Amino acid sequence: MRFLSKKNSLSFLTTCFLSSCFLSSCLLSSCGNDAPKTPETAGSSERQYGSDVFRNNCVSCHGATGDMGINGAFDLTKSKLSLAEKIAVITNGRKVMTPFKQLLTADEIKSVAEYTETLKK
Repeated sequence: MRFLSKKNSLSFLTTCFLSSCFLSSCLLSSCGNDAPKTPETAGSSERQYGSDVFRNNCVSCHGATGDMGINGAFDLTKSKLSLAEKIAVITNGRKVMTPFKQLLTADEIKSVAEYTETLKK
């Protein structure tokens, strides 16, 4: 017994082919290109981001390694401030330091504060 005519068979195969192409493209488009974070790579992009913010906004007074001290800038390699205190200082300024709340986003401020913790000697 024949269920499909030659014309219907071709239509059925075309539909199957197009459906499989559509499904494949949907699956491929949903695939992310981010590798899962491992203990070795977790935080590396965040550190790089904080480093970039530091280089663009802080190096002129604190220096590349945080200990230059131009215009009374604090030596960041000797900082004993907590992360929350660093965020407050960067946000609101302190003594001669410019407040950055109008210049940087909250994420940038947090990232640069976290980065300065890597400068401690």
